Amino acid sequence: MCRLCNPATPKALCPGKAAIPSAPAESGSGANAPRADVSAGSLPGMSGEKGMRILIKGGVVMSVDDAVGNFAKGDVLVEGDRIVEVAASIEAGDARILDASGKIVMPGFIDTHHHQFETGLRSTLADAIVVNDGKPENARNYYEAMLLGFSQHYRPRDVYINELYGGLAQLDAGVTTVMDVSQIHHSAEHSDAAIEGLRDAGRRGVFGYFEGWWEGKEHPGGARRIRERYFSSDDQLLTMAMGGEIYIDGYEEMWAIGRELDLQIALHVVTTFGMTPTFDELAAKGMFGPDNIFIHMTGMTDEAWKAAADAGAHVSLSVPIEMHMRHGEPPIQKALDLGMSVSLSSDVECTMSADFFTQMRALVTLQRMRANERALSGDPHHPKLMRTADAIRHATIEGARGLRLDRKTGSLTPGKDADIILLDATAMNVAPLNNAAGAVVTLMDRSNVDTVMVAGRIRKWQGRLLGHDMEKLRRELEESRDYIFEKAGVAHDLFA
Repeated sequence: MCRLCNPATPKALCPGKAAIPSAPAESGSGANAPRADVSAGSLPGMSGEKGMRILIKGGVVMSVDDAVGNFAKGDVLVEGDRIVEVAASIEAGDARILDASGKIVMPGFIDTHHHQFETGLRSTLADAIVVNDGKPENARNYYEAMLLGFSQHYRPRDVYINELYGGLAQLDAGVTTVMDVSQIHHSAEHSDAAIEGLRDAGRRGVFGYFEGWWEGKEHPGGARRIRERYFSSDDQLLTMAMGGEIYIDGYEEMWAIGRELDLQIALHVVTTFGMTPTFDELAAKGMFGPDNIFIHMTGMTDEAWKAAADAGAHVSLSVPIEMHMRHGEPPIQKALDLGMSVSLSSDVECTMSADFFTQMRALVTLQRMRANERALSGDPHHPKLMRTADAIRHATIEGARGLRLDRKTGSLTPGKDADIILLDATAMNVAPLNNAAGAVVTLMDRSNVDTVMVAGRIRKWQGRLLGHDMEKLRRELEESRDYIFEKAGVAHDLFA
């Protein structure tokens, strides 16, 4: 039912289209109209519509699909929400042209672990480690300050604005898919606000139903209500995963509910949380499966690693955060040596940036540093050096596989949804372009993200995010931040 018919329905949960600036129809814009360039005002407004054909023409195409290949100059044809064809040259007389000359055309980035409810507290814990180690300088740590402190004071309205703003910020940076690890389920209203914020951002996402941290929470039993109400179909932009943290009493119920509802079960696996014995026990009992997403995976035993690999579990790494916050050294090589599917994730913006250029650079430089150390020490069995094209795969198709979305996204493959980004390769920090994958991973940043498309609909166009008043949203985010700081009894000191 449309929200106009039922005002009680949150606007983001109405099946109508997400907000995109309207544009007047062009004369002769039917299916048999001649091919023509379209102004910035009209192409975004028509994108994603059924039967609407857009030819992304003349770009440097990185498909991240070996069967499709790459093209120094190539075209991508989109019809409605799907990719129809990828080739060196495509003739489509009825298609609207999106000129991609000077742009790298590739699949959008996929973030498999992001706590978006913390967006308004960006950099608040820039110097923190993950848990209290008893030393005075680390008294303000993530676990106590965020999960046991700030998060207790969130109202549903705070959850909404943090989720929305964080999603839009990543969309602006070319991250078209996220698993939101939402640890803010104090009530049904908090859960609904998180879903509404995710949907209003207009990108693809997996709603991670993790725990709340104070009385009145509906977790974990609320998963049944949420699954039935919002995720009865898996054929939509948003799907759902179940949190299954084994450091929380009652995790067995979380796993059981997740598997009852055919949801993936995601959990943080961190040695500093004292999780190794429980994780080993689950491994010995054969509890792991291809439905598991293990986040961080630091400090685990070889036996548990082998069990996870044999079960087909997925590993989500947050390399900058793991190095910065004392999770333990990111187990990049361990996962690769076991042949596991490995994706990248931003984790927490209260400590580190959520852009994926940072994630890819951290991944490739740390892996190469370790491999180079072994080579310099004379180890004849040192690992191969990761290539920049490998980092892009971990940032795209491997994330899609980890979230069970690889049939829909993660590569420029005909038949998949059109989750596509155009990156400016003529910008001062990149030109002249000499190596496409190298430029993306070693040179670019979020300023190079020119255009972003999700399921065929243009969400960012020629450097401008569409459909939202970002100044208004920023003010709302600041108001939420001020409220949370006040309730938590924390002074807003820019130099603390």
